[in-house]
Amino acid sequence: MTTQKVMLARRQENTLINFKKAQSLLSKIIKMVEANEYCIDIMQQNLAVIGLLKSAHQMLMENHLNTCFKSAMATKNEKRKQEMVQEILKVTKLSQK
Repeated sequence: MTTQKVMLARRQENTLINFKKAQSLLSKIIKMVEANEYCIDIMQQNLAVIGLLKSAHQMLMENHLNTCFKSAMATKNEKRKQEMVQEILKVTKLSQK
């Protein structure tokens, strides 16, 4: 396995870990709300989930830029290049909402 593939596999594994942690915390938050626990405690857990999701998003973006985007930019297909740029802009705008 090449160094790049090992790095991609490691990045994918770390991204998946963050999503699974977020999923677990969301389940905990739902139980906390159902149990009518202290609001600040719930909000702290919610912020932890947001942090995990932002981190996973950043890892996905980095992976995409280093693989799909990089490949598209190396081609002579101007239409494909423009599509890739538009996709990045769209996702970036959505992430800032």
